[in-house]
Amino acid sequence: MKLLVTGGAGFIGSAVVRLAIARGHDVVNLDALTYAACLDNIASVAGNPAYSFEHADIRDKPALDRIFTAHKPDAVLHLAAESHVDRSIDGPTTFIETNVTGTCTLLEAARRYWHEAGRPEEFRFHHVSTDEVYGSLGAEGKFTEDTAYSPNSPYSASKAASDHLVRAWGETYGLPVLLTNCSNNYGPYHFPEKLIPVVILNALAGKPIPVYGKGENVRDWLYVEDHADALLTVLSKGVPGRSYNIGGENEARNIDIVTSICALLDAKRPKADPYAKQITFVTDRPGHDARYAIDPERIRSELGWRPSVTLEQGLARTVDWYLENEPWWRALQERSGVGARLGLRA
Repeated sequence: MKLLVTGGAGFIGSAVVRLAIARGHDVVNLDALTYAACLDNIASVAGNPAYSFEHADIRDKPALDRIFTAHKPDAVLHLAAESHVDRSIDGPTTFIETNVTGTCTLLEAARRYWHEAGRPEEFRFHHVSTDEVYGSLGAEGKFTEDTAYSPNSPYSASKAASDHLVRAWGETYGLPVLLTNCSNNYGPYHFPEKLIPVVILNALAGKPIPVYGKGENVRDWLYVEDHADALLTVLSKGVPGRSYNIGGENEARNIDIVTSICALLDAKRPKADPYAKQITFVTDRPGHDARYAIDPERIRSELGWRPSVTLEQGLARTVDWYLENEPWWRALQERSGVGARLGLRA
């Protein structure tokens, strides 16, 4: 297929681009190159004749119309989004503009293109979202595709709104849409403002390792390359109009993630004192959801997909990658907001 991937220079998007090229697809990478994007993420495919890049914003209607007309994609994989909860607390408007208005603009461009192409049945608009739209779980239970939406942050509210838009365009206009909601991603090329890269880089720098509250918030962790594989599986096998929850089947408390990374660094980059001595508990994030957990039964039973990387394996691979790719993360540490505590304006 020829895929139009939005946000393909970001963390998850670049994993999708690399995997899609490796599997023989043509890829058009549409990215606005905002602060979290990095063209080094897709340097390995930049010279491939199956790959092309379009520097554009999903809110730019004329640019989208030109790109659809020029490239004639068979499917859209929509990953472009503002995604950091702390940044959404400090500046929610940007999240509404990109995640809601941008998704609406992209949907309309895709719909126009689809109509002009004769409404081909094989066309797909695949919207990539998050489990955060469901809100917070207690100690028991898991999110299913039928769980009611209950977002608690500006970020998750903006993603919930975009999910609803995609469903509406499917129902109202017949656009062949797919939706996926994933758990917390981690792995290579993770922008250094999220928990796992912050822990690794602060530990290496000898800085305090910040843990919100008591570190008891629970997440389901999904290795990013597993997620890319799941997205391509849904794109090729998923039923239009259907949503699929993608989980890593790896629940863990934040404090357990942090101590596991410290133990890995003790073994791989030892120093006089254990890295765990740098752990510092800080004021919790406003509206911090207690627990996320995904029931992956639908994608497992209907599409035959399940994750291949355990949390232990994934954390070890991730730590190794950061130790081996210092030039990549050094360059990103100078970008706005990286290394600063955000999300306290509430």
